[in-house]
Amino acid sequence: MALLEVRGIQVAYGHIKAVRDVSFDVPVASVVALIGSNGAGKTTTMRAITNLTPISAGEIRFDGARIDRLRPSETVSKGIALSPEGRRLFPRMSVLENLLIGAHRVADRGAIQQTLETIYTYFPTLKERRKQQAGSLSGGEQQMAAIGRALMARPRLLLFDEPSLGLAPKLVEEIGRIITQINKEAGLSILLVEQNAQMALRLCHAAYVIEQGSIVVSGTGQELLESDFVRRAYLGV
Repeated sequence: MALLEVRGIQVAYGHIKAVRDVSFDVPVASVVALIGSNGAGKTTTMRAITNLTPISAGEIRFDGARIDRLRPSETVSKGIALSPEGRRLFPRMSVLENLLIGAHRVADRGAIQQTLETIYTYFPTLKERRKQQAGSLSGGEQQMAAIGRALMARPRLLLFDEPSLGLAPKLVEEIGRIITQINKEAGLSILLVEQNAQMALRLCHAAYVIEQGSIVVSGTGQELLESDFVRRAYLGV
């Protein structure tokens, strides 16, 4: 069953169509990857799902209900959270304060504390440095904090926008491991946008390649890893 259904969406910036007739599903408790080069339309698609950028055609449904006409805050309330490209933490605030911002629409204090403890099991470093300013963390630690902040919203669908960007290979592997762990242990549906195609295709159950705003290839992660087109264009093989 699809938790998220994207059907024929278009997004335009003036006369330029950044996304053209894009359709895909994110099934319940699955990891779906959207890969493509810089400027292909991946982040714009993410922004459309979260209603940060309006669509000009098509529709987006979450758990069967149309959501593309909601405000971004309402999208979060429905159960969709975004870990954005570039982390976008508040550098002068503490790690804990940054995490709690993610829970601003969660009323249950007990649930907030429970989620916080779960995040600390995923990222023990964040617990150790919870009083430290977020801007003083390393790039990898900042990415962990950004993921933790998204998890604090207690979402059913978690969107990752370029989580490996700017990280050393060892940290990329660690972030990938955590994404898999979150999916398996919490049963979260995940939409992963990545330029690191190798990482994304290893992690996902299904994947879509987007070029110039359109889906050009789709399949399982393994199928795309074995695709001659994907290997030449994105894996450098």
